Amino acid sequence: MTKLLSFIAAASIAVAAQAQNSLNLGGDISMLPRYESVSTPYYDTQNKKIDVIQYLQKDCKMNSMRVRLFVNPNSSEANDGVVQDLEYVKKLGKRIKDAGLDFMLDFHYSDTWADPAKQSIPSAWMDDTSNGALQNTIYAYTKQCLEALSSSGAKPDFVQIGNEVSYGMLWRSNGDRCYSNSTVSTWRRFTDLLSSAAKAVRETTPDAKIIIHIERSGDADACVRFFNTMKSNKVDYDVIGLSYYPFWHNGLSSLGSTLNKLEQNFPDKPVQIVETAYYYQYFPANDASFTNTTSVWKATPAGQQAFVEDLCAELAKHDNVTGLYYWFPEENGSGGAKWEASKVVLNSWLNRGLWNNDTHKANPALLKLQNFLQAKEAASIVGTSQTKASSSYIYNIAGQRVDDTSRPGVYIIDGKKILKR
Repeated sequence: MTKLLSFIAAASIAVAAQAQNSLNLGGDISMLPRYESVSTPYYDTQNKKIDVIQYLQKDCKMNSMRVRLFVNPNSSEANDGVVQDLEYVKKLGKRIKDAGLDFMLDFHYSDTWADPAKQSIPSAWMDDTSNGALQNTIYAYTKQCLEALSSSGAKPDFVQIGNEVSYGMLWRSNGDRCYSNSTVSTWRRFTDLLSSAAKAVRETTPDAKIIIHIERSGDADACVRFFNTMKSNKVDYDVIGLSYYPFWHNGLSSLGSTLNKLEQNFPDKPVQIVETAYYYQYFPANDASFTNTTSVWKATPAGQQAFVEDLCAELAKHDNVTGLYYWFPEENGSGGAKWEASKVVLNSWLNRGLWNNDTHKANPALLKLQNFLQAKEAASIVGTSQTKASSSYIYNIAGQRVDDTSRPGVYIIDGKKILKR
């Protein structure tokens, strides 16, 4: 009996460790090298100067980083964050991998920002924009980039085939935008492009997980409709990626509803929140495109921290959520005095980062992001989420749901660890 109890105790530790290792916590640090190139200082919450990647990994418990990639970044937008070409990403990706972190590559498939309102075809791809030609081009480009990254020591662990592609990608005209009432052929053009990109990922980096990323996190029905279209068109992918910004995507209850419906409809697809952020100062209250959320979370360092804590608590309720990435945590002012053109990193501040733009000191919210790992780990130990304290689900030692318990091992049933010999 003593031996059995010792084994079960060890299994409990293993469950916690493996559950945490299966989760990803990180940030999109695409601008960090630009800030470093002009010697922008970074301080921790105690005002001690730090190395950003090391600090995020060791003190903030992050285990993964995301970086965007443009085809040929538009030079006129360099001070708006559009600088990440392949050479840039190879260097940053290698730093991430050398640190022992997972690396998420975010293909924009554009020379500029790709998002729900903009999905511009790269200028170099404009010679032939027929459907077949673009399928071949996106396949060849994806494969070329992944081969180059892999040979440079920057092999991605996750690959986003497109950024916020809620309405399609590589638009030639408004007719290529994908809406709920768009034609079957319009959607098929889009899913064929995704399938071509996915094929390149599977051939080049077969161990990488493919992410399809949309931003409809505040609309559960739209999310289900979108991914049903992916399913009906047999698009190959592993992970559902969502952007969630409360000032655009409604409150946490809406996010929770979306996560529930995704789990019900796509139980085999884990979900990662690949972008989120909140203001710590200067909320754009007069901008009609924003919902003013300051009655829930003030635009202060404390309000930003409260948002992070509330978001992590919500995500802990959902077994299908396996990742959380903060967008642009490294925001840290303009990078240099406005009159020193060579030191300007940004033309304007967003005020959503995790370092203060004035003091260069870490905001308290930065250290609270690890709540995501801690809360999910606690849920995994008892084998269920906070909203499913008792259920018929059976889990294996890795915290994965299983139906077959015929093999020897440790299983978790209704929160109890059972040893099957």
